[in-house]
Amino acid sequence: MLDTLTDKLSGVFRGLSGRGRLSEENIREAIRDVRTALLEADVNFKVVKDFTDHVMQNAIGQEVIRSLQPGQLMVKIVYDELVNLMGPVDTRIYFVQPPPTVIMMCGLQGSGKTTTCGKLARFLLSKGHHPMLAAADLQRPAAVEQLRVIGEQVGVPVYLDESKVAPHGQVARGAAVAVCRAAIQQAKQVGRDVLILDTAGRLHIDDELMGELREINSQLKPHQIYLVLDAMSGQDAVNSAKAFNEQLEIDGLILTKFDSDTRGGALLSAKVITGKPVKFLGVGEKLDRLEEFRPDGMAQRILGMGDIVGLVSEAMDKFDQDEQARLAAKLEKGQFTLEDFMGQMGQVKRLGPMSKVIGMLPGMGDLVKQIGMGEGDVENQMVRMRAIYDSMNKKERAKPDLLDGPRRRRIAHGAGVDVHEVGQFMKQFEMSRDMMRAVGGMGMMGKLKLMKHMMSGDLAGLGMPGGPMIKTKKSGFMEKKDRNKKKKRR
Repeated sequence: MLDTLTDKLSGVFRGLSGRGRLSEENIREAIRDVRTALLEADVNFKVVKDFTDHVMQNAIGQEVIRSLQPGQLMVKIVYDELVNLMGPVDTRIYFVQPPPTVIMMCGLQGSGKTTTCGKLARFLLSKGHHPMLAAADLQRPAAVEQLRVIGEQVGVPVYLDESKVAPHGQVARGAAVAVCRAAIQQAKQVGRDVLILDTAGRLHIDDELMGELREINSQLKPHQIYLVLDAMSGQDAVNSAKAFNEQLEIDGLILTKFDSDTRGGALLSAKVITGKPVKFLGVGEKLDRLEEFRPDGMAQRILGMGDIVGLVSEAMDKFDQDEQARLAAKLEKGQFTLEDFMGQMGQVKRLGPMSKVIGMLPGMGDLVKQIGMGEGDVENQMVRMRAIYDSMNKKERAKPDLLDGPRRRRIAHGAGVDVHEVGQFMKQFEMSRDMMRAVGGMGMMGKLKLMKHMMSGDLAGLGMPGGPMIKTKKSGFMEKKDRNKKKKRR
């Protein structure tokens, strides 16, 4: 996600490192590179020009603060402008009384609109609401059936009327309006507080499509209209958004397929061109892969700074809180077992693809590239670790110190891995155990220090690759001893 843009911008900022101050000459040089990076990311030309002009105005004459290098100061300026470009955003859905709140979803065929209806329904369920879906796309083959299946997967009812489904161009005039109107009545009768309308799409915008959508809008007056855009389509998505907005006066945008190799043009251009905010991002195929859009978090990710706030928020939603409480109690006693280790791996998998999780951790994206990890490598490694764990017996899981040579060979054979991978698995467990014990033994000051390291991307302070392992006493962290220092004579 936006990896190419992140790499190019990082190169620009590295080029400014070591300069004594930001001169107009080196600022203009950096701005040229930023402009090129944004244009290559398929950002609208006018948006790029306005953005770089604002960065230039804010950068010229800026003295480098003593605690910052010129590259770091430029990052701060670009970050502020990115946040201004994409925000502010209010992702709240405003619910009406009496219910149901009607949300109309529109978009071109292939944008992921029907799947996004299911994702939004699941999101609303997680917030304590009782949504319902309505199949108003009567022309696309199997669209009604697709929504019915998605409704079953999410666990929400779907209103459909197969008698009104017909081949493209043969749907009776007013049929979609009739389905939506009947769905509203059904939602009232069964006590659903939100109704999501899955309307028709086309491969391109045409008068027939827009006429049907305008008719639904004018007769039923939905409370919110969201446009679903394929983030991979770049400027085409932005042009579509402009056309839909002119016809329907949309309330917000949902960008899908953001887990793919998108260049970012639609995200950075859509709000400026349409004047409408990006409300949600689809970040995967599964129905729980819908994120509320945060401009500050996205700006941090684009600049390679991670998004700790977004990661913590998602973890709070998706982690088993009872399990976390049980683990916290064990850590206070200095206990962390192989079972706990595997349990934490299972919790982390709930956050989605590891490439996404790693991108939200400050500094980890660059580290992964340095050690040559490719897409899916982390997931594959986790599968092999699970196989190793499953090949152990109960006694070995309880007491890993029992794993001598013969036991390791037996486990490797049962898991279908090499013997050295069993050793690597045990080393990873031991590192995690040391880290967890360190956290469990911290006082408040130690935990504040840990948060500071995480926010700054200081991997050395966290005992991550590239820095010393953290050791702990009851009082918290201890720095790694410098063995080159001479001992003082007594």
